[in-house]
Amino acid sequence: MRKLLPLALLIATAVAVVATVTASATPSAVQSARVVISTRTLPKLGTVLVNSKGLTLYMFVPDKQKRVTCKAACAAVWPPVKLPKGAKAVASGKAKARLLGSDPNPSGGRVVTYNHWPLYTYVADRKPGKATGQALNLNGGLWYVLSPAGKVIKTKP
Repeated sequence: MRKLLPLALLIATAVAVVATVTASATPSAVQSARVVISTRTLPKLGTVLVNSKGLTLYMFVPDKQKRVTCKAACAAVWPPVKLPKGAKAVASGKAKARLLGSDPNPSGGRVVTYNHWPLYTYVADRKPGKATGQALNLNGGLWYVLSPAGKVIKTKP
């Protein structure tokens, strides 16, 4: 019987460790369900909004700070910043949490907004620090970057 006691303690300890690891994994899974909106300084444009990969974010003038209007072929060129179900948009850098929100996406789900502007990336911006979509008149309207204050920056690069 005394020989079984250390084995029983070892098993109890292992079960406790597994339970602790499992319990601590749950909060990190919840924390990972977030979409980060941050900032980056770009030449000629100043500080602008970027996604977690550092890619420049744009607003679309026809959205009129009301709703997502870029869909289908437009959204293939200007992918909206999607907010997965249960995820939260969070601000980083100089971005302001109070300006974050979301709107319904016509293709389903939700799109992250900043100062009520739906946010998009541009497929031609393949790496951080690029803003090749700035001031383009494409897919039915003009595209601009946003400042951390939520203001449209119309400067041409």
